[in-house]
Amino acid sequence: MEQRKLYKTLENAFKNFPNFENDKQLLSYVLKEVISHENIEITGGRIWDLNENKSAYVMVEQHGEIEKIRKGYTLKLDFYPIFYEVGRNRSILAQETDKYLSELGIHLYSATGIGERYKVKDKNGNDQNLYQYILAFNSNEMNINLLNTMNIISTSVSSMLKTRGIEKKARAIEKDLVKAREIQKSILPEHEYSFGNYEIFGISIPDRIVGGDFFDYLTFGSEKDKLGIAIGDAASKGFSAAAQALYVSGALKMGTENELKMTAVMKKINNLVHKVFPYERFLTLFYMEIYNDTKGLCLYVNAGHNPPIHLNYSTNNMETLEATGPVLGPAPEQDYNTDSFYFDKNDILVLYTDGIVEATNSKFEFFGEDRLKEDILNNKNFTSKEIAENIIEAVQKFSARAKYSDDKTVVVVKRVQ
Repeated sequence: MEQRKLYKTLENAFKNFPNFENDKQLLSYVLKEVISHENIEITGGRIWDLNENKSAYVMVEQHGEIEKIRKGYTLKLDFYPIFYEVGRNRSILAQETDKYLSELGIHLYSATGIGERYKVKDKNGNDQNLYQYILAFNSNEMNINLLNTMNIISTSVSSMLKTRGIEKKARAIEKDLVKAREIQKSILPEHEYSFGNYEIFGISIPDRIVGGDFFDYLTFGSEKDKLGIAIGDAASKGFSAAAQALYVSGALKMGTENELKMTAVMKKINNLVHKVFPYERFLTLFYMEIYNDTKGLCLYVNAGHNPPIHLNYSTNNMETLEATGPVLGPAPEQDYNTDSFYFDKNDILVLYTDGIVEATNSKFEFFGEDRLKEDILNNKNFTSKEIAENIIEAVQKFSARAKYSDDKTVVVVKRVQ
């Protein structure tokens, strides 16, 4: 399943979870939900808990189609150092080395880290990281797709655990959140921007006091004929999402100021997000560069973001700029590719976040990509400012009576000469 769709599937499955007394009860619920969900190819799993002195993991619960391990079975880190690899990479596929587990017929297994991550020393005195919990899964296919699935499960569930603690303190930091909103607004660029043959207009409306959406226009010190445009969306909510968004926006600025290649910048940002926000959900980012030239070249990298829509003015043909790499954060050392297209005169590119296409009406119908494309086509003779404002207005009217809402951001780029 595509990563963003998997995240939405998990979000829908977990959004109504009961109030649990402790984390282990919540993890048990999550495990059962994942196993029973028809669109997630996981047939069974176990919960392992890091003991108090952080020397071993204890098996505390198991569900689904699995070889049953006796409850309380312990794997000591000195004899099972593969768990340190989970601490480094979040999710792994590995050959079983424990004699007891091998005798049960377990030869290949998968595991992903959940919750807090602690820094510890191994028996050789080297620094290592360990997650509080490990979920081990059974699946009919042990491959890269399962790893991606586990990464999304890990980031989603870890965020749920952290959110439970944050929500208890939310009222006490309301004044800080208001200040954070002022900071966030001050960092967002002016809506309107002109560059060479292009006019650009962006709008961002947070759902809460602060939001996880952002956009930016980036200039290059020595290269006056190039402009970078970015749009991002942190999948979590509120202050945590805003912190991620602000961090990535700053990292992107630093990368472009140092004139690094797009793919190198994206790879560095992914590693930074993975290191600095290990317990948060993922973040998506679309970054493009346009030039003050006659050909209308546009280069871009799409890290799992909603595919922007390019309208060819003369033919009314629309193409979407699909992902060229994975979402940011769940796993380190990911690779990203660039792609390109050309702007003809009056062509339009619309960048947007989830809150646009996933806005719902009172019947729980999505605004959707088709409505967005129709709006773009109907507004193609307007300025970039008018197009952006009309899209936001259409979405706001469509979702006026909806119970659920999200941050909404749209950036319109139009070549006018």
